[in-house]
Amino acid sequence: MVKKLLLAFGVMSLLFPTLAFAADEATAPQLQSAIDAVWVMLAAILVIFMQAGFALLEAGSTRMKNAGHVAGKTILTFGLCAIAFWAVGFGFAFGDGNAFFGETGFFVTGLEDQAAAAFGSLSFSDVPIGIKFLFQLAFAGVSLAIAWGGFAERAKLPVYFIFGILYTVIIYPIVAHWVWGGGWLSKLGMQDFAGSTVVHLQGATAALVATILLKPRIGKYNKDKTPNLIPGHNQVLSVLGVIILWIGWFGFNPGSTLSAMGDGFFGYIALTTNMAAAAGAVAALIISWMYFGKADIPSMLNGVLAALVAITAACAFVDAWAAIVIGAVAGIVTFFTAQWFERAGIDDPIYAFSVHGIAGIWGTLSTGLFATPELSAKVGIGGAGLFYGGGFHQLGIQALGLAGALAFVLVLSFIILGILKATIGLRVTEEEEIIGLDLSEHGSYGYPEQMKKAAQNGVSV
Repeated sequence: MVKKLLLAFGVMSLLFPTLAFAADEATAPQLQSAIDAVWVMLAAILVIFMQAGFALLEAGSTRMKNAGHVAGKTILTFGLCAIAFWAVGFGFAFGDGNAFFGETGFFVTGLEDQAAAAFGSLSFSDVPIGIKFLFQLAFAGVSLAIAWGGFAERAKLPVYFIFGILYTVIIYPIVAHWVWGGGWLSKLGMQDFAGSTVVHLQGATAALVATILLKPRIGKYNKDKTPNLIPGHNQVLSVLGVIILWIGWFGFNPGSTLSAMGDGFFGYIALTTNMAAAAGAVAALIISWMYFGKADIPSMLNGVLAALVAITAACAFVDAWAAIVIGAVAGIVTFFTAQWFERAGIDDPIYAFSVHGIAGIWGTLSTGLFATPELSAKVGIGGAGLFYGGGFHQLGIQALGLAGALAFVLVLSFIILGILKATIGLRVTEEEEIIGLDLSEHGSYGYPEQMKKAAQNGVSV
């Protein structure tokens, strides 16, 4: 044993000078590139892990008979998204091209030769193109996960396949190119640091179209059009899902710096992100307490997410106090719009458009109000907001970008889903909906023992 230890020590003593010499040879730019690459990879992992948050949130917010389906399709659709984004979507979003879409960089190789020739919009960062792709894929996956909220508990499985692929290659990347890929909104100076419009409003708009075309779930509305409450089966799962999403947002917003070097600006973005989320949680719970007479937990969860959605555009442009205001307003506005949409006959099972759409609109406009000249100059995008002497210029750009993105996604989603409705159909049969998508689409329940007991007792779940 002693001889083995001495031999190991001798080998390490021979290797150590070589390793030390190699470390001495590393230049400052090489170290910066390595640190940035690790940081963006970590951020990509955090954002991809948000899929777990969506699975728990949506499964917990829907009925037990659909829980396995709702959670399982998260894996399916992220897989479809990854393949489609690799083949086409990433090129349309970030490839060199015109003001409306990229024309290069399809079928990502992960090699820097392709990056230099095809992705000029990403050349400001030395992070390897493979990591940049994974980071942007994570964003596309989140946007698609948001869209599925409007399909919940009544859409056919083939619709997830077809719409998921088309959303990833046609809808999402085009708007991403406009804002982040050197497109027309990028040239105007639209401020959307991590995607209140690009990620959240797009997904929410697609969800709204699906909700309208699919029509309400069975039993949601009475004959006089008054809504019935269809509660989710597990509030604890929903809470855990929101906690995971909150944590994942620290990859979402701070990770969008694509750098951990310099003055640690990613830490400031983490600060504004967290303060907004905290304000949204508190404001939404208080307003629900005032409105219902009871402190409503689902409303608080929606307040957290709405605040995070809103600060996603503004996180790098606003002061910390403004982040709190943005988050609180998002939580309150989302609460009331959710009530209004439900009374208007729009059955949005997880309030996707209120949480991600309305809050995304507010967050995008908020930079036109609260963006400081110092932070705008630091990021190098746009200018000061209305409250900081910028007049209506930046606010007008933000509104124009919102209108363009909303109209584009609305029209294309209606066309795609309208064609699917007229051909294969969007919705499962009434019988399949009643027994639940777990059984009708997959042949087994996510909670087999509980469902068996419920069936024996004649309980609807």
